[in-house]
Amino acid sequence: MPRGIDHLVLCANDLKKARAHYEKLGFTMTPEAQHPFGTGNTLVQLKGGCFLEVLAVTRPELITEAEGDNFSFAAFNRDYLAEREGMSMLVLDSTDEVADRNDFQSKGLHVYAPFDFQRLAKLPDGSEQTVGFSLTFVGDDRLPGMAFFTCKQWRPDLFWKDDYQRHANGAESVDEIFAIAPDPADASAFLAAFADSTETETGDGVVKVQTTRGRLGVYTPAAFASAFPGAFSDDALSKPRFAGYALKTADPDAAAALWQRNGFEVHGDNSPWLGPKDALGCVIAAV
Repeated sequence: MPRGIDHLVLCANDLKKARAHYEKLGFTMTPEAQHPFGTGNTLVQLKGGCFLEVLAVTRPELITEAEGDNFSFAAFNRDYLAEREGMSMLVLDSTDEVADRNDFQSKGLHVYAPFDFQRLAKLPDGSEQTVGFSLTFVGDDRLPGMAFFTCKQWRPDLFWKDDYQRHANGAESVDEIFAIAPDPADASAFLAAFADSTETETGDGVVKVQTTRGRLGVYTPAAFASAFPGAFSDDALSKPRFAGYALKTADPDAAAALWQRNGFEVHGDNSPWLGPKDALGCVIAAV
């Protein structure tokens, strides 16, 4: 059952400040929402059927620690934020969490206990509805500090709203995520199993796994530094991490012009990109 990018978890220390920052980047943000386990979020819904989840710890007293096969979404992101802001998790889409679990187990992936939850979502007309999700967490010991899961929405009709999918920067979908690993072959093999994909593209220090929605790019530190010079220090690239993402936009040059008007430093001669100082710990490229 091939899977595509569902969403990216983008951690920030202050949810209100992060929401305002992403609005300045040209995104339309959903209202803030609270999870029952201590984190809160605000989203960038994209026309391509995926979204960006801007997340912060908002109620630390509600966080439950990980134990045994029970993965703790909130504790993981709390611990991530103790080191830095940025992309902490990659999420692929799901229509059947039981089938996902069986598939991952058959491939020998480390699968955690099932996890379901509900929260309130504010709709564009101001009303509130309950939305729910079934999550299947998987992990790989070779990629510490990075988390992965699939997400099935119980009521996508209540979640997706056209009003939230129009963005001043022209963002339409996630084209690629950027991951750093000293051995792209090992990391991409895990990601291919996670996405149930057999389609890969290999370049100099880069392996890209094609999914049904977007690509999962794994770069050596040198290859990433060549593509995005000066974005991160050598020390920051020395261990596996998510480094950012590329957005498919209606007009990359128009997105770059908006970023520049709003005071952000745009890099790149051919494809414009923002560094982690302006993109809250990530590289964001417009393609």
